Amino acid sequence: MTARLNGALDKTHTLIEALPWMARFHGATVVIKYGGNAMTEEHLREKFADDVVFLRYAGLRPVIVHGGGPQIQRQLDLQGIESHFVAGLRVTTPEAMQVVRMVLVGQVNRDVVGLINRHGPFAVGMSGEDAHLFTAERKHAVVDGVTVDIGQVGEIVDVEAGAVQALLDDGRIPVVAPIARGEDGAIYNVNADTAAAALAVALGASKLVVLTDVEGLYADWPPRAGGAEPDSGDEVVSRITATELAELLPTLSSGMVPKMEACLTAVRGGVPQAHVLDGRVPHALLLEIFTDEGIGTMVLPDSASAPAEPAPVAVPTKEDA
Repeated sequence: MTARLNGALDKTHTLIEALPWMARFHGATVVIKYGGNAMTEEHLREKFADDVVFLRYAGLRPVIVHGGGPQIQRQLDLQGIESHFVAGLRVTTPEAMQVVRMVLVGQVNRDVVGLINRHGPFAVGMSGEDAHLFTAERKHAVVDGVTVDIGQVGEIVDVEAGAVQALLDDGRIPVVAPIARGEDGAIYNVNADTAAAALAVALGASKLVVLTDVEGLYADWPPRAGGAEPDSGDEVVSRITATELAELLPTLSSGMVPKMEACLTAVRGGVPQAHVLDGRVPHALLLEIFTDEGIGTMVLPDSASAPAEPAPVAVPTKEDA
Protein backbone atom coordinates (compact mmCIF):
# COMPACT_ATOMS: atom_id res chain seq x y z
CA MET A 1 0.00 0.00 0.00
CA THR A 2 2.84 2.39 0.90
CA ALA A 3 4.58 1.73 -2.42
CA ARG A 4 1.36 2.45 -4.31
CA LEU A 5 0.84 5.65 -2.33
CA ASN A 6 4.41 6.82 -2.92
CA GLY A 7 4.04 6.15 -6.64
CA ALA A 8 0.81 8.14 -6.76
CA LEU A 9 2.41 11.01 -4.81
CA ASP A 10 5.31 11.12 -7.28
CA LYS A 11 2.81 11.59 -10.07
CA THR A 12 1.02 14.40 -8.25
CA HIS A 13 4.34 16.17 -7.61
CA THR A 14 5.06 16.03 -11.33
CA LEU A 15 1.65 17.49 -12.13
CA ILE A 16 2.07 20.27 -9.58
CA GLU A 17 5.51 21.13 -11.00
CA ALA A 18 3.93 21.40 -14.45
CA LEU A 19 1.05 23.63 -13.27
CA PRO A 20 2.79 27.06 -13.39
CA TRP A 21 4.28 26.26 -16.79
CA MET A 22 0.88 25.22 -18.09
CA ALA A 23 -0.53 28.52 -16.86
CA ARG A 24 2.31 30.49 -18.41
CA PHE A 25 2.07 28.91 -21.86
CA HIS A 26 -1.71 28.47 -22.06
CA GLY A 27 -2.74 29.78 -25.46
CA ALA A 28 0.86 30.10 -26.66
CA THR A 29 1.95 29.00 -30.13
CA VAL A 30 4.87 26.56 -30.18
CA VAL A 31 6.56 25.66 -33.47
CA ILE A 32 8.26 22.25 -33.41
CA LYS A 33 10.77 21.05 -35.98
CA TYR A 34 10.43 17.28 -36.10
CA GLY A 35 13.03 15.01 -37.68
CA GLY A 36 15.95 12.69 -37.07
CA ASN A 37 15.71 9.42 -35.17
CA ALA A 38 12.57 10.64 -33.42
CA MET A 39 10.86 10.30 -36.81
CA THR A 40 12.25 6.93 -37.89
CA GLU A 41 11.94 4.87 -34.67
CA GLU A 42 8.39 3.66 -34.14
CA HIS A 43 8.25 3.94 -30.35
CA LEU A 44 9.57 7.53 -30.50
CA ARG A 45 7.10 8.42 -33.26
CA GLU A 46 4.21 7.35 -31.06
CA LYS A 47 5.55 9.24 -28.03
CA PHE A 48 6.02 12.36 -30.15
CA ALA A 49 2.38 12.20 -31.25
CA ASP A 50 1.30 11.70 -27.62
CA ASP A 51 3.30 14.77 -26.57
CA VAL A 52 1.84 16.97 -29.30
CA VAL A 53 -1.71 16.00 -28.38
CA PHE A 54 -0.92 16.58 -24.70
CA LEU A 55 0.24 20.11 -25.58
CA ARG A 56 -3.03 20.67 -27.42
CA TYR A 57 -5.13 19.49 -24.46
CA ALA A 58 -2.98 21.56 -22.08
CA GLY A 59 -4.01 24.70 -23.95
CA LEU A 60 -0.96 25.27 -26.15
CA ARG A 61 -1.11 25.67 -29.93
CA PRO A 62 1.50 23.35 -31.48
CA VAL A 63 2.64 23.65 -35.11
CA ILE A 64 4.86 20.97 -36.62
CA VAL A 65 7.36 21.45 -39.44
CA HIS A 66 8.85 18.08 -40.35
CA GLY A 67 11.91 16.90 -42.21
CA GLY A 68 12.36 13.56 -43.91
CA GLY A 69 15.99 13.12 -44.98
CA PRO A 70 16.24 9.37 -44.32
CA GLN A 71 12.96 8.68 -46.10
CA ILE A 72 14.02 10.79 -49.10
CA GLN A 73 17.37 9.04 -49.32
CA ARG A 74 15.73 5.63 -49.16
CA GLN A 75 13.39 6.46 -52.05
CA LEU A 76 16.16 7.99 -54.14
CA ASP A 77 18.20 4.81 -53.68
CA LEU A 78 15.22 2.65 -54.66
CA GLN A 79 14.79 4.63 -57.87
CA GLY A 80 18.49 4.62 -58.65
CA ILE A 81 18.80 8.41 -58.47
CA GLU A 82 22.26 9.51 -57.42
CA SER A 83 22.29 11.88 -54.47
CA HIS A 84 25.14 13.93 -53.08
CA PHE A 85 25.67 16.92 -50.84
CA VAL A 86 27.59 20.18 -51.25
CA ALA A 87 28.35 22.27 -48.15
CA GLY A 88 25.84 20.15 -46.21
CA LEU A 89 23.00 20.76 -48.71
CA ARG A 90 21.41 18.06 -50.87
CA VAL A 91 21.92 18.77 -54.57
CA THR A 92 18.36 18.64 -55.87
CA THR A 93 17.94 18.01 -59.58
CA PRO A 94 14.44 18.23 -61.16
CA GLU A 95 14.31 14.43 -61.06
CA ALA A 96 15.29 14.36 -57.39
CA MET A 97 12.86 17.19 -56.60
CA GLN A 98 9.94 15.06 -57.73
CA VAL A 99 11.01 12.38 -55.24
CA VAL A 100 11.54 14.93 -52.45
CA ARG A 101 8.10 16.40 -53.02
CA MET A 102 6.42 13.00 -53.20
CA VAL A 103 8.07 11.70 -50.03
CA LEU A 104 7.66 14.81 -47.88
CA VAL A 105 4.11 15.67 -48.89
CA GLY A 106 2.67 12.28 -49.82
CA GLN A 107 4.37 10.00 -47.30
CA VAL A 108 5.99 11.66 -44.29
CA ASN A 109 3.35 14.34 -43.87
CA ARG A 110 0.56 11.80 -44.03
CA ASP A 111 2.32 9.54 -41.53
CA VAL A 112 2.68 12.36 -38.97
CA VAL A 113 -0.92 13.46 -39.45
CA GLY A 114 -2.11 9.88 -39.02
CA LEU A 115 -0.19 9.34 -35.79
CA ILE A 116 -1.64 12.49 -34.22
CA ASN A 117 -5.17 11.85 -35.45
CA ARG A 118 -5.34 8.51 -33.68
CA HIS A 119 -6.11 10.73 -30.66
CA GLY A 120 -8.80 12.82 -32.36
CA PRO A 121 -9.49 15.11 -35.34
CA PHE A 122 -6.61 17.48 -34.69
CA ALA A 123 -3.87 17.39 -37.31
CA VAL A 124 -4.18 18.92 -40.77
CA GLY A 125 -1.36 18.33 -43.25
CA MET A 126 -0.16 20.96 -45.68
CA SER A 127 2.82 21.87 -47.80
CA GLY A 128 4.67 25.15 -47.91
CA GLU A 129 3.18 25.51 -51.38
CA ASP A 130 -0.36 25.67 -49.98
CA ALA A 131 -1.85 29.19 -49.84
CA HIS A 132 1.65 30.51 -50.69
CA LEU A 133 2.80 29.65 -47.16
CA PHE A 134 6.49 29.62 -48.17
CA THR A 135 7.96 31.52 -51.10
CA ALA A 136 11.59 30.78 -51.86
CA GLU A 137 14.39 31.82 -54.17
CA ARG A 138 17.11 29.56 -55.52
CA LYS A 139 19.90 29.05 -53.00
CA HIS A 140 23.53 28.53 -53.99
CA ALA A 141 26.27 26.88 -51.97
CA VAL A 142 29.65 28.50 -51.51
CA VAL A 143 32.67 26.20 -51.54
CA ASP A 144 36.12 27.74 -51.05
CA GLY A 145 34.71 31.09 -52.09
CA VAL A 146 33.16 29.72 -55.28
CA THR A 147 29.38 29.79 -55.85
CA VAL A 148 28.02 26.34 -56.73
CA ASP A 149 24.59 25.61 -58.23
CA ILE A 150 22.83 22.95 -56.14
CA GLY A 151 19.60 22.77 -58.10
CA GLN A 152 16.12 23.25 -56.68
CA VAL A 153 17.19 24.14 -53.14
CA GLY A 154 15.46 27.26 -51.89
CA GLU A 155 15.95 30.05 -49.38
CA ILE A 156 12.66 31.31 -47.89
CA VAL A 157 12.03 34.97 -48.70
CA ASP A 158 8.38 35.31 -47.70
CA VAL A 159 5.93 33.62 -45.34
CA GLU A 160 2.15 33.96 -45.63
CA ALA A 161 1.03 32.38 -42.37
CA GLY A 162 -2.70 33.11 -42.67
CA ALA A 163 -3.71 29.54 -43.48
CA VAL A 164 -1.72 28.17 -40.53
CA GLN A 165 -3.19 30.82 -38.23
CA ALA A 166 -6.70 29.91 -39.36
CA LEU A 167 -6.08 26.25 -38.54
CA LEU A 168 -4.78 27.20 -35.09
CA ASP A 169 -7.80 29.39 -34.46
CA ASP A 170 -9.96 26.39 -35.35
CA GLY A 171 -8.22 24.25 -32.74
CA ARG A 172 -6.22 22.20 -35.27
CA ILE A 173 -2.57 21.15 -35.31
CA PRO A 174 -0.93 22.20 -38.60
CA VAL A 175 1.67 19.74 -39.93
CA VAL A 176 3.83 21.41 -42.57
CA ALA A 177 6.11 19.85 -45.20
CA PRO A 178 9.07 22.12 -46.08
CA ILE A 179 8.40 22.53 -49.78
CA ALA A 180 8.22 26.09 -51.15
CA ARG A 181 7.00 27.78 -54.30
CA GLY A 182 9.07 30.24 -56.26
CA GLU A 183 7.97 33.38 -58.04
CA ASP A 184 9.77 31.87 -61.04
CA GLY A 185 7.30 28.96 -61.10
CA ALA A 186 9.79 26.45 -59.71
CA ILE A 187 9.28 24.24 -56.65
CA TYR A 188 12.03 24.26 -54.04
CA ASN A 189 13.26 21.97 -51.32
CA VAL A 190 13.94 24.06 -48.22
CA ASN A 191 15.71 23.13 -45.01
CA ALA A 192 13.15 22.15 -42.37
CA ASP A 193 15.04 23.92 -39.56
CA THR A 194 15.05 27.14 -41.58
CA ALA A 195 11.37 26.73 -42.48
CA ALA A 196 10.40 26.19 -38.83
CA ALA A 197 12.26 29.33 -37.74
CA ALA A 198 10.67 31.44 -40.48
CA LEU A 199 7.21 30.19 -39.56
CA ALA A 200 7.80 30.76 -35.83
CA VAL A 201 8.70 34.40 -36.53
CA ALA A 202 5.70 34.90 -38.84
CA LEU A 203 3.29 33.44 -36.27
CA GLY A 204 4.77 35.36 -33.33
CA ALA A 205 5.36 32.04 -31.59
CA SER A 206 6.35 31.84 -27.94
CA LYS A 207 8.82 29.02 -28.59
CA LEU A 208 10.71 27.28 -31.36
CA VAL A 209 11.69 23.71 -30.49
CA VAL A 210 14.14 21.85 -32.73
CA LEU A 211 14.34 18.09 -32.19
CA THR A 212 17.68 16.59 -33.23
CA ASP A 213 20.00 13.64 -32.60
CA VAL A 214 22.25 15.16 -29.92
CA GLU A 215 21.60 16.42 -26.39
CA GLY A 216 22.06 20.05 -27.37
CA LEU A 217 24.92 22.44 -28.06
CA TYR A 218 28.11 21.08 -26.54
CA ALA A 219 30.35 23.45 -24.58
CA ASP A 220 33.44 21.50 -25.65
CA TRP A 221 33.28 20.92 -29.41
CA PRO A 222 35.11 19.60 -31.33
CA PRO A 223 36.18 16.89 -28.88
CA ARG A 224 39.51 17.11 -27.12
CA ALA A 225 42.45 14.93 -28.15
CA GLY A 226 41.37 11.32 -28.07
CA GLY A 227 38.43 11.82 -30.37
CA ALA A 228 35.67 10.70 -28.02
CA GLU A 229 32.41 12.48 -28.64
CA PRO A 230 31.11 14.25 -25.52
CA ASP A 231 28.51 12.16 -23.79
CA SER A 232 28.01 13.97 -20.51
CA GLY A 233 24.96 16.13 -19.99
CA ASP A 234 27.21 18.50 -18.01
CA GLU A 235 28.98 19.42 -21.26
CA VAL A 236 25.80 20.67 -22.90
CA VAL A 237 25.24 24.43 -22.82
CA SER A 238 21.89 24.92 -21.07
CA ARG A 239 21.43 28.60 -22.01
CA ILE A 240 23.11 30.90 -24.51
CA THR A 241 22.32 34.37 -25.82
CA ALA A 242 21.99 35.32 -29.48
CA THR A 243 25.30 37.19 -29.57
CA GLU A 244 27.16 34.34 -27.88
CA LEU A 245 25.68 31.87 -30.35
CA ALA A 246 26.54 34.05 -33.36
CA GLU A 247 30.18 34.06 -32.23
CA LEU A 248 30.17 30.25 -31.92
CA LEU A 249 28.51 29.44 -35.26
CA PRO A 250 31.73 29.35 -37.36
CA THR A 251 33.16 26.69 -35.03
CA LEU A 252 30.16 24.32 -35.09
CA SER A 253 29.92 21.06 -37.00
CA SER A 254 28.02 21.22 -40.30
CA GLY A 255 25.12 19.22 -38.88
CA MET A 256 24.51 21.65 -36.03
CA VAL A 257 24.86 24.85 -38.05
CA PRO A 258 21.35 24.91 -39.63
CA LYS A 259 19.73 24.04 -36.31
CA MET A 260 21.53 26.73 -34.35
CA GLU A 261 21.10 29.23 -37.19
CA ALA A 262 17.37 28.53 -37.03
CA CYS A 263 17.34 29.26 -33.31
CA LEU A 264 19.31 32.45 -33.88
CA THR A 265 16.94 33.58 -36.64
CA ALA A 266 13.94 32.90 -34.42
CA VAL A 267 15.07 34.85 -31.36
CA ARG A 268 16.35 37.74 -33.47
CA GLY A 269 12.95 37.75 -35.17
CA GLY A 270 11.07 38.17 -31.91
CA VAL A 271 10.55 34.60 -30.66
CA PRO A 272 11.32 34.75 -26.90
CA GLN A 273 12.93 31.28 -26.65
CA ALA A 274 14.36 28.69 -29.01
CA HIS A 275 15.44 25.21 -27.94
CA VAL A 276 17.49 22.35 -29.34
CA LEU A 277 16.51 19.02 -27.77
CA ASP A 278 17.48 15.39 -28.16
CA GLY A 279 14.50 13.85 -29.94
CA ARG A 280 15.73 10.38 -28.95
CA VAL A 281 14.67 11.09 -25.36
CA PRO A 282 11.09 9.87 -24.83
CA HIS A 283 8.70 12.77 -24.18
CA ALA A 284 11.45 15.35 -24.73
CA LEU A 285 8.86 18.02 -25.54
CA LEU A 286 7.06 17.63 -22.24
CA LEU A 287 10.31 17.57 -20.28
CA GLU A 288 11.35 20.86 -21.84
CA ILE A 289 8.10 22.75 -21.55
CA PHE A 290 6.61 21.49 -18.30
CA THR A 291 9.55 20.93 -15.94
CA ASP A 292 11.60 23.43 -13.96
CA GLU A 293 14.98 22.21 -15.22
CA GLY A 294 14.17 21.50 -18.86
CA ILE A 295 16.61 19.73 -21.18
CA GLY A 296 18.78 20.60 -24.15
CA THR A 297 20.02 24.09 -25.05
CA MET A 298 17.92 27.24 -24.81
CA VAL A 299 18.75 30.24 -27.01
CA LEU A 300 17.61 33.62 -25.68
CA PRO A 301 17.59 37.17 -27.04
CA ASP A 302 20.45 39.34 -25.80
CA SER A 303 18.01 41.31 -23.65
CA ALA A 304 17.06 38.17 -21.68
CA SER A 305 20.10 36.38 -20.35
CA ALA A 306 17.83 34.18 -18.22
CA PRO A 307 14.14 33.38 -18.62
CA ALA A 308 11.75 34.57 -15.97
CA GLU A 309 10.33 31.89 -13.72
CA PRO A 310 6.57 31.41 -14.02
CA ALA A 311 4.46 33.08 -11.39
CA PRO A 312 3.10 30.73 -8.72
CA VAL A 313 -0.42 29.51 -9.39
CA ALA A 314 -2.75 30.05 -6.47
CA VAL A 315 -4.70 27.00 -5.40
CA PRO A 316 -8.19 27.94 -4.11
CA THR A 317 -8.97 27.12 -0.49
CA LYS A 318 -12.30 26.72 1.25
CA GLU A 319 -12.07 30.34 2.38
CA ASP A 320 -11.81 31.44 -1.28
CA ALA A 321 -14.98 29.64 -2.25
